[in-house]
Amino acid sequence: MRNALRALGVAALAAVATSFSPLSPAAPASAAPAADCYVPEEHGTAARGERPLDHDALSQADVDRIEAQTQRILATKRSVAPAAVTVPVYFHVMAAANGAGNVTDSQIAQQVAVLNTTYAGSESGSAASTGFSFTLAGTDRFYNDTWHRDSASTTYRSQTRKGGKNALNIWLVDFSYLGIATFPWDGNPSIDGIRVHFDSLPGGSTAHFNLGKTATHEAGHWFGLYHTFQGGCTSTNDSVSDTAAQSSATSGCPEGRDSCSLPGTDPIHNYMDYSYDDCYNQFTPGQSTRMSQMWSAYRA
Repeated sequence: MRNALRALGVAALAAVATSFSPLSPAAPASAAPAADCYVPEEHGTAARGERPLDHDALSQADVDRIEAQTQRILATKRSVAPAAVTVPVYFHVMAAANGAGNVTDSQIAQQVAVLNTTYAGSESGSAASTGFSFTLAGTDRFYNDTWHRDSASTTYRSQTRKGGKNALNIWLVDFSYLGIATFPWDGNPSIDGIRVHFDSLPGGSTAHFNLGKTATHEAGHWFGLYHTFQGGCTSTNDSVSDTAAQSSATSGCPEGRDSCSLPGTDPIHNYMDYSYDDCYNQFTPGQSTRMSQMWSAYRA
């Protein structure tokens, strides 16, 4: 999870834009997040990095199993490093019946621009260009209090998801997290995608987390990245060799933080930590390679 708003977890209602009426509000409660998720001060009981994370529940045995599975799949592929991929993005605006959470088309366009900037490595001279770019493939809007609160999430995602396994679906909701994402290996394509708090988009009202980088973080999980603090102070860490070991999630932007005795200071500027949006500015070359491998294994 990403602090009270950011986190990790994962079509047929041909409803368009502003004309869709809500389904019955008596839908069942949402299932617990299945992947990564995080939560900020303004929207939860703890600041980002202080709340137990679903993603951290992955044991090293789970990680080892996933990594071995991925390598077996990649061994059957002719290519494991696509040079460039354009990802179609579908936004699903889950507004309340009174219109709360109904973000503007301009905010959605700005969010796509943030994804393109961050994945192009344009925010830092040391950042890697991942080779992934994004294009807006569609936007739909629903006015349903139950869905707005992220209740019945398995239902609404399966009924609204669009595109194939290469399409990033982003559901904009009002919940106690910043975001929740599915991993590429999760195995349920009908709910694959990321859920993001609507107020984390550019122009939102969540202090420190309203520059659109929650979606960058959650898309990182969708591409197959772990948190930089996965595994803690171990050489395995997040299964990426060029991100320094990190004992726990970052809160804020504490320059020089060094929580492990292993080489390197904590990667607080990495999009896969829990830092403030304005602290984020990079993916590493190793993360870029991993995303390409995961794409080849699960989404190509």
